[in-house]
Amino acid sequence: MAVEHRAHTTWEGDLASGSGVFTLGTGVTGPQQVTWHARAEDASAGTSPEELIAAALSSCFSMALSGGLARGGNPPTTLETDVVSTFVGGEGIKKLAVTVRGDVPGIDEAAFREAAEQAKENCPVSKALAGNVEITLDAALA
Repeated sequence: MAVEHRAHTTWEGDLASGSGVFTLGTGVTGPQQVTWHARAEDASAGTSPEELIAAALSSCFSMALSGGLARGGNPPTTLETDVVSTFVGGEGIKKLAVTVRGDVPGIDEAAFREAAEQAKENCPVSKALAGNVEITLDAALA
């Protein structure tokens, strides 16, 4: 069964001085402003498409890793996943750096790293980005 997820953006003005507002179809957050300044000059000035991609990858990766570990007989107690998206104006997203630390009873470091590598290669968001952006992985037990 296919599930559709939606988002909507209204943009006003040119790229450099304009701004937009996006909403998620689920309504889980209120309208969020996006600007070129926040995207390419000052990440603390607001959200950006790259931050949303980082959030998508961190949650997708965490789900894939959790599922893979459970299928292997070692469900995690906790996974802490951070993703840093590096954006260069005029060039695009240059890299997504995934860092995960896991509390996984009954598994050794090598098996955890292998499961994390499989999650990186096979989560749907990673697959959507494959061949377009470098994705690095730093995986270790907590």
